[in-house]
Amino acid sequence: MDEATGRYPIGELARRTGLSARTIRFWSDSGVIPPAERSAGGYRLYSADAVGRLHLVRTLRELGFGLDAVREVLDSRSTLAEIAASHVEALEAQIQLLRLNRAVLLNALSRDNKTEGLALMHELARLSARERQQLIDGFVDKIFAGVDDPDALVIAEFMREMPPQLPDDPTSAQVDAWIELAELVSDDDFQHTMRQMVLRGESDYRIDFGLTIRPGVLEHAGPAAEEGIAPESAAGHAILDRIVPADCDSRALLEWLDLVAEPRVERYWELLSLIDNRPPEPRSVPAFAWLAAALRAHR
Repeated sequence: MDEATGRYPIGELARRTGLSARTIRFWSDSGVIPPAERSAGGYRLYSADAVGRLHLVRTLRELGFGLDAVREVLDSRSTLAEIAASHVEALEAQIQLLRLNRAVLLNALSRDNKTEGLALMHELARLSARERQQLIDGFVDKIFAGVDDPDALVIAEFMREMPPQLPDDPTSAQVDAWIELAELVSDDDFQHTMRQMVLRGESDYRIDFGLTIRPGVLEHAGPAAEEGIAPESAAGHAILDRIVPADCDSRALLEWLDLVAEPRVERYWELLSLIDNRPPEPRSVPAFAWLAAALRAHR
């Protein structure tokens, strides 16, 4: 310290703080630690509070604060709490992005070093919650356009049920599910299939079948499909009779079965459940497909 002026040269500040003279000089040039004055030889001299100020600057920098934010705190234009709050928000966004990146890379590892689709995976995973919802809303709007049937519109609202965001620490399965869902709703063929299902499903019989036939399908046709009972066999005929009354309109029922036995539709609901970390409903498509085959064989 200069005994005559009570000022510290950069070398003395470096010794007291453990910082390099180069770092102190850089911060000084940035206006964070301005010199109090200069010596006759033009060397920078700093006041006694520069030591404490440098310790604070180093702490803030190690916490990730930019020099502009540090300067605001030191100049009292913003409180430390205000700056810290905005910094925490930014860090949380960065942490979430890093977790998403990690999940995408773990997903890539599971693909046996295949690079196909990695860029798309990364792009889809980084979509904001609003962008993800817009993607789903656009799909639902397209397939239900011009439909005013109340029951169909209820289904449309169910199909919009995107979780508000991927969790802070998504699993690879959740990232996989979101990527698969985004690819599914963007597929022209799936959109066309869904549109045809919506337009064909406006007859009132679908409600009756859904209420009366579905429970029996899941109870009887599901186990039959799992056990490998052939729909065209005598045993299959007996199971069919337990599910479908003899006087049922088989043609209309087959049309309904064709609507509900679309695997990609069931997969849509499964993916929504996986993203939301909910257990998917038991798969029903194999049961409906079995029943349709039995109907065609025996009725």
